[in-house]
Amino acid sequence: MQLVTLDWVVVAVYGAITVLLGVWFTRRASGSMEDFFVAGRTLPWWLAGTSIAATWFATDAPLVVSSLVRQEGIFGNWLWWYEAAGVMMLVFFYARLWRRARIITDAEFIELRYAGRPAALLRGFSAIYQGVLKNCVVMGWVMLAMVKFSQVLLGWDPVFTLLICGILAVIYTVASGLWGVVATDLLQFTTGLIGTMILAGIVLYHFGGPAEMARGIQDFHDNPATLDIFPNPANLSSLEAVSFFLLIFVLWTRSGQGDGYIAQRLFATRNEKQSLLAAFWFCFAGVVLMTWPWIIVGLGSVLVFPVATASPALAADPELAYPMMIGEMMPAGLRGLLVASFLAAFMSTMDTHLCWGASYLTNDVYRRFMRPNKSERHYVVASRAGVLVLVTLAIITAWQMESIERGWIYVIEITAGIAVVWLLRWYWWRVNAWAEISAIVGSFMVANGFIWAKLLAAVGLLSGNALTAVQTFYSSDWGIVRAVCILVFCTLVWIVVALSTKPDAEEKLIEFYRRVRPGGWWGPIAAKCPDIDTGPSAARKWMAFGLGVLFIWSSLLGVGYVMTGRTPAGVALLALSALAAAATIAVALKLTAAVPQAATHNN
Repeated sequence: MQLVTLDWVVVAVYGAITVLLGVWFTRRASGSMEDFFVAGRTLPWWLAGTSIAATWFATDAPLVVSSLVRQEGIFGNWLWWYEAAGVMMLVFFYARLWRRARIITDAEFIELRYAGRPAALLRGFSAIYQGVLKNCVVMGWVMLAMVKFSQVLLGWDPVFTLLICGILAVIYTVASGLWGVVATDLLQFTTGLIGTMILAGIVLYHFGGPAEMARGIQDFHDNPATLDIFPNPANLSSLEAVSFFLLIFVLWTRSGQGDGYIAQRLFATRNEKQSLLAAFWFCFAGVVLMTWPWIIVGLGSVLVFPVATASPALAADPELAYPMMIGEMMPAGLRGLLVASFLAAFMSTMDTHLCWGASYLTNDVYRRFMRPNKSERHYVVASRAGVLVLVTLAIITAWQMESIERGWIYVIEITAGIAVVWLLRWYWWRVNAWAEISAIVGSFMVANGFIWAKLLAAVGLLSGNALTAVQTFYSSDWGIVRAVCILVFCTLVWIVVALSTKPDAEEKLIEFYRRVRPGGWWGPIAAKCPDIDTGPSAARKWMAFGLGVLFIWSSLLGVGYVMTGRTPAGVALLALSALAAAATIAVALKLTAAVPQAATHNN
């Protein structure tokens, strides 16, 4: 299927507007690293939150969501829905702390929190681990999604697609830094949301509305779990059921303090209140507004391209369903809008990850360890060079990847072991750099355990039966259970390491406590800082967190029930969501109503 002239006109107009926005903000990003990477700390909440949400709306997301619906049912999307609880923890426990830290990257936080050579080692290692390894895996699957999308809709060769994607991704990221990124993210979020909603609306209209589409799926689709928003034990294996409940109960902790690119947006907001509101808006926009248009298209695909009679290409790769639905359902002109929206989704994710990753390379590697006393303009030039390095590595990574979903699960695994230490390093004075190092190393080693097992078997130190058992544990069926095992094992390891090694110097801990005012288990340090007010009590924060989770998940489920023909239940949940939203906002405003006097100079 090829685009017609009208489609290409729509795509060209969108591309021209995007480039012009990037050029417009070039001068604003050229003054210093703070201007380039955190927009001079002047972002309003709605722009920062929209930028984070736009990054979530990557090209990979619609493809994986529709694939999960086809293979498992709607409930398969708990693979990422669980993060809503983690984001609400970010809103009420971490957003203001990130803003108070007044740093450029979350790797820089390490030497704010810890002291000495272990802290320097950890900062440099984290910058490479997060900014290059993990970051390139994420950018790799985003590029892979564009390859699959372009193969179906444009007929482009994968190599050509990767080169075009790489060039587009760096044009305005190199030129304009974070200001250009967030400004274009606003355009991209709007374009992407409109495009996906139009496609979802066409799908619903084609099948006669939500109830009729749901009835058709129940009558003609052979997977009884397709419409299950929560997993029905009758339709699951015991392993799948255990995986689901472990996922909801444990793995949301890994998103509690926010990924580095989320933290970067919070660093860039005007004050603590703006950072909290940005995180709250992002959670609603990312989890609720974006989810259901993708799922509706996935549901429609099981009727348009039945699983039992799917083409060999679709049967082998169900992630092709979404672009195939665009080709099947969208008329000329609107098809161009969908292509533009996918381009928007790709750009909004790539520019964020390139800007964020370059901030690590420049601020936490080049400036910290290689060239510490250069001018701000020198570091801006180095930052732009870092963007070029990262996009090259991302292209190589995408070329080696086959499955977006497996990439998602791999990132969950390599970060699972550090989830708890990342949460508690703010709130427990006894956490030190060695604890965090042990968690990172342990998570990476266990996540790649099958590689080590094959090496041991190759030299005769592991039997064939043992290797088979290890291979079973590292199969895709055990993905979530494996991530939970990594989290529990690494948490035990880092706690032992923390208690077996010396705490950081008291002067360093006092400096951190006075600057960030975290609260929590800081007994001996808090006793030496009686003038510091850490703000609202933990009980009030937990109440706000509970109300926020109720709001997000009742919104998510309410829309879902309406969109699958279960209107009464959906309306009741949406009413509950409205009440929870009002209560959450009221509590949130009280939490940010007063800034402790001792910290006024930090804001």
